[in-house]
Amino acid sequence: MQGPNQTFVTEFILLGFSLSHRNTPLLFSAFLMIYLLIILGNGLIFTLICLDSHLHTPMYFFIGILSMLDLGYTTTTVPQMLAHLASQKKTISYSSCVAQMYIFLVLGVTESWLFAIMSIDRYVAICHPLRYRVIMSPWLCGVMVIFCGLCGVTSALVYTIFAMRLPYCGPNKINHFFCEVPAVLKLACADTSVNDQVDFILGFSVILIPLSLILVIYVNIFTSILKIRSAQGRLKAFSTCASHITVVTMFCVPAMVMYMKPGSKASPEEDKKLALFYNVISAFLNPVIYSLRNKDVKRAFLKVTGWGRPPA
Repeated sequence: MQGPNQTFVTEFILLGFSLSHRNTPLLFSAFLMIYLLIILGNGLIFTLICLDSHLHTPMYFFIGILSMLDLGYTTTTVPQMLAHLASQKKTISYSSCVAQMYIFLVLGVTESWLFAIMSIDRYVAICHPLRYRVIMSPWLCGVMVIFCGLCGVTSALVYTIFAMRLPYCGPNKINHFFCEVPAVLKLACADTSVNDQVDFILGFSVILIPLSLILVIYVNIFTSILKIRSAQGRLKAFSTCASHITVVTMFCVPAMVMYMKPGSKASPEEDKKLALFYNVISAFLNPVIYSLRNKDVKRAFLKVTGWGRPPA
């Protein structure tokens, strides 16, 4: 128990990355470029999906939601990281830290469940193609997205409440580039074993359950694909799943490692790398993975911009 005269921190200092001052401008330039490309890539995909009626399908509806989540996800952390790289002041108020933690978790948990919903979409498209539009109705797609959002809001609220109910009485230096739960918990001047248990249970419900659902669905998908007689048909069916499997792996695996290991075993430098991967790198690569070899997106881009005749 804390004494009656115990003082509590009103702001935190984000230590960021361990590097020399001469490397700071290079890191700032790299992250600024990546962030601008994230805005451009995800914003372009969302705009094309909204403007081109040929992309008004369940699959592209979910990809559009994913693009918006990636934009919000990175905007929660990267601008502040850039500001701290560009200045000597690296403080964040207690309330801003709580807000950043909560918003980050809401978007992250929502995205985790969205990946599971997207696997259901792929299952219906491949295993029940003739009934695809009937089963994946706009109403059902909307309900699924609302479900993902509610999971994000409630899970993030539990995470944040359990993290911020602890006393923080100093030191106030967070060895991270943003207020992420595992890094903040290290500063608590109280026992965090209950938080470790809560984090593990919630990590199971918001990461392992969606991943298990995805695994079960893809077992059924691959079983159906192997029954296709045409080699070209099997290849086409596999290719429609490859993008989704890639982005799920990039996002969920690092997040699972981060949130489901005990706080005592956390390495600050490793945690920063993991956070960069599922927060920044995945949001940067998602538009490339979904659009680079996607003829529908290329056709929509040419149609919307008027840069030449769309390919036949």
